[in-house]
Amino acid sequence: MIRSFNFRQIRRQLARLPQSPLSARMPLRHVIRLLIPVAALGLSVSAAPAFADDPHAMHNMQHAHGDGAATNIGEAGDAAQATRTVEVDMRDSMRFSPGTLTVRRGDTVRFVVTNSGKIRHEMMLGTAASLTEHAKMMQQMPGMSHAEPNAVTVDPGQQKTLVWHFTQAGTVDFACLEPGHYEAGMRGVINVR
Repeated sequence: MIRSFNFRQIRRQLARLPQSPLSARMPLRHVIRLLIPVAALGLSVSAAPAFADDPHAMHNMQHAHGDGAATNIGEAGDAAQATRTVEVDMRDSMRFSPGTLTVRRGDTVRFVVTNSGKIRHEMMLGTAASLTEHAKMMQQMPGMSHAEPNAVTVDPGQQKTLVWHFTQAGTVDFACLEPGHYEAGMRGVINVR
């Protein structure tokens, strides 16, 4: 809970307190300047337990893309507007098939993502840098599923759909960020022309 402080009221209450040798040597404004950082520290410490119960809370806060906002890799697409369907197969050999795709800027692609392996895989779209950073985080959170529109987590033998609108020309990377999969080479590239 965030509290606001009425410093005038605090000052009046402090003025009513009996004088001590410290207050005689230190003006009230200096005392208040010392108390403000202490109060701020107290507020930050009191907020820490809110994140202690959910190990993914900070992860979700820092990496949530679930609002569908446009990014430099595109934006969540509307399945009804899909201009193309691409079947993607994920295998336990730590490979996507196909591993490289070419699409046109403006295309809305429906990815039908199948896990033909015996372990869980995922397909996440991003930049090379964001996927590398996210893979490192996933090492700390094995078993986590994504709720972002640029990712699907697929259990063995299952199939899911990811729809993406490619708004800019360039390169969009994709990868499986299950712990160890990215490092084993389970990644691919989409060239947007």
